[in-house]
This record gives sequence, C-alpha cells and structure tokens, in this order.
Amino acid sequence: MFTGTYTALVSPFRNGEIDEEAYALLIEDQVAGGVDGIIPVGTTGESPTVTIEEHIHLIDLAVRFSRGRVKVLGGTGSNSTAEAIELSSRAAEKGVDGLLLVNPYYNKPSQEGLFRHFQVIAQAVPLPIMLYSVPGRTGGEIAIDTVVRLAAEVFNIVSLKEAGGNVDRTGALTAALPPEFTVLSGDDSLTLPFLSVGAVGVVSVASNIVPAGVADLVKAFRAGNFAEALRLHRHYLALFKHLFIEPNPVPAKTALAWLGKSTAEVRLPLTEILPVNAAILRKTLLELGLLN
Repeated sequence: MFTGTYTALVSPFRNGEIDEEAYALLIEDQVAGGVDGIIPVGTTGESPTVTIEEHIHLIDLAVRFSRGRVKVLGGTGSNSTAEAIELSSRAAEKGVDGLLLVNPYYNKPSQEGLFRHFQVIAQAVPLPIMLYSVPGRTGGEIAIDTVVRLAAEVFNIVSLKEAGGNVDRTGALTAALPPEFTVLSGDDSLTLPFLSVGAVGVVSVASNIVPAGVADLVKAFRAGNFAEALRLHRHYLALFKHLFIEPNPVPAKTALAWLGKSTAEVRLPLTEILPVNAAILRKTLLELGLLN
C-alpha cells in the first residue's frame, strides 16, 4: 500500500501563524521532486505544539495543495486513544489517503494496550494506516509480535514506519510480516541499510530539503541499481546526520530559511539553532551545492 518516499513535512510558521504560502511552495517542491507522498503534522510538523484546529487545517491544506498528485497521510496519532480517533476522523473528512499513528508516548502502555489502541482507531476510521514505532521519543516500541498481530487481525493496518534505529529488528519485521505489509525507514541515514533487509521506502525529513535526492535513492535501490543507491546515500549522508544536529525540525527549518523557502520559526519549547551547529549545517549545504 505505502512504498517509496514520504516526506514528513515541516509546518512553516510566520509571526506565530501558519505560513500557507510557504506550505504550498514546499508541497510543490515535493511533487516536482518525485516523492510518493507527504505526511503533514507528524513530529517534523510540530504536532505537539499546534492546536487541534491548526492540526486539522494543516492536513486540509496538504490535501488541497497536493491535488491528488501525491498521497497524503495525516499525522493523527496521540497518547489518548479518544483524541487520536477525533483527529483521524476529522482528517478523513478532509480527504487524506491514510493515517500515520505514532505509538502512544509518556503513558507507556503495555503491548496489549498498544494493540487495542490501534485496533480501536482502525475500526473507527477505516482508512489505510501506517503505524509509527519510535522508542526514542515515546519510551517504548511496538513489539514485532504486536505488529504481526495487528497486520493479521486489522485489515486496514497496512504499513509501519520503523524508527528504532535497528537493522536487525527491521529484518526480523520484514521476515515476519506478510509481503503486502510494508515497512519504511523512519531515519534518513538508515534508509539504505533498511532497504537491504526488506524495507520498501522511507518517511524522510531530508526530503523537505532534497526531495529528488531522497526519492532517487529509493527508486534506484528498488530498480536494482544498488551502486547508484549507495552513491546517493554517501552523497547525502552528512545532510541526513546534520539535520538532526539539534532537535527536529530545527535544522530542517533553518536550512529551508537559508534556501529562501520559509522562515526558521519554531514554537517553544523548541528554539533557534545554536551558532556552532548552524555553522556545521551551513558547511554541509555549501558542500552539496545547495547554497552559494
């Protein structure tokens, strides 16, 4: 169902408000770059600090601006099952193609709790769902057995964004899951290693900056052109790493501002990039020829 490159979109702000013009241009860049889909209001879209109305508005804008040219997965996860259902239902009304649901954070449910959480949301909103396991942010992972159980018992749970940073786990997932259930990397720098053990794409932060570069890497690997995929991985590896030199999406928004695409504005508790890290990121963009 979900394969290829999906961009975890930043949410451009200007003077505290959503910058709709910058958002439209960002989405045009994604379409032109050949990505397969976009994901508004995930972690990269600063979902923790937008209001519910802003959250739904950003999803609505993504659907309208993309005009069916790429898939749109609404980031509608929450550590409250009821809130996730509300967000998912409202996203469905806006015409999204699917949902991205993060594993609940802070309250650290059991695996049975995770199963029921995702099951109930999927039953309430029967759109295709990509799970999102990111233990570094949530304090726990969706266990392999739980993913397998959800894939077997819930028809519209069809994919997983795997952001645990573990190639062995990714290989075990792809071996245990049915072939129609897709696994995508949740880390740009691990896209190539994950593809090598059965993943079929990436949910990318870097594609906010270089959509064609990330999309071409995935396409090359999936076409069997492993040498080209490796070349692109090596070419962009410093960017992949330095976009996380500070909390995401601070570096990505900083880079977009330097490129004249938007402001670097983030919402507290995120803050502007430190000068020492800005220098490192700028050097990487210069070396890639993205800045003059």
